[in-house]
Parts: sequence; structure tokens; C-alpha cells
Amino acid sequence: MKTENKPKRLTMSIDQAAESLGISRATAYMLANTGRIPAIRISQRRLVVPITALLRMLESTERDTSE
Repeated sequence: MKTENKPKRLTMSIDQAAESLGISRATAYMLANTGRIPAIRISQRRLVVPITALLRMLESTERDTSE
């Protein structure tokens, strides 16, 4: 059986980010639109969250609260 080397996804949808963060979809969109969650507008209707940027944001927030 042949295994395919699928590249890892670099982004997630706002809905996926909301689920990962444990917040509502509406809150995730509000945070993305105000710059509190890193997001890239791909088109007029499509907004995605870079996974590495979200992880970095969470790590820096975690460091800030532990100091």
C-alpha cells in the first residue's frame, strides 16, 4: 500500500480556531476582525488563521500570565 506524504495544513478556518480555543464562532470572528486573533483575509468571504501564528500568540500569552 502506498502512503502519501500529505503536507500539514498551514491554516485553519475561523470555526476551527473557535473550537480549538473553546470560544464561540461569533467571538472568534470579532477577535479576528479586531486583530486579537491572527487572521488572513484570502478573499472577500474567506478568512483563515495561520496555525503557527495562533500557537505563537498563545505561547506569548501564557508567558505573560506566568510572570
